[in-house]
Amino acid sequence: MKVILLRDVPKIGKKGEIKEVSDGYARNYLIPRGFAREYTEGLERAIKHEKEIEKRKKEREREESEKILKELKKRTHVVKVKAGEGGKIFGAVTAATLAEEISKTTGLKLDKRWFKLDKPIKELGEYSLEVSLPGGVKDTIKIKVEREE
Repeated sequence: MKVILLRDVPKIGKKGEIKEVSDGYARNYLIPRGFAREYTEGLERAIKHEKEIEKRKKEREREESEKILKELKKRTHVVKVKAGEGGKIFGAVTAATLAEEISKTTGLKLDKRWFKLDKPIKELGEYSLEVSLPGGVKDTIKIKVEREE
């Protein structure tokens, strides 16, 4: 029986593929569990259409991420924090803090998960920070942690 896979199925194939499987396997396992549907030309066209829409969506997401990254790389971003003597920060600068502060200055909507910090920043100074945006867009930006007056 020919089926179209609705999900990735180990040892059978990936989502959207057309596979030939035994009738019993299709009727008793794949179809009842929602892993596959019986092949029809109409269903094949619908799945191809969905793939095309998904491809366009990913392309748009990548373009938006590239625009955001271009905007982020234009300047060194300054984050002001309370600090004591010797440049020690009270608390720490985390990815969430960075996303919030940079969003305020640039007007962009940023997610804390985009900023890759090995550990929170605990001292004043300049840092290079890896940014990983949706769509596989990655680069580094510069941030400067300064004492709040």
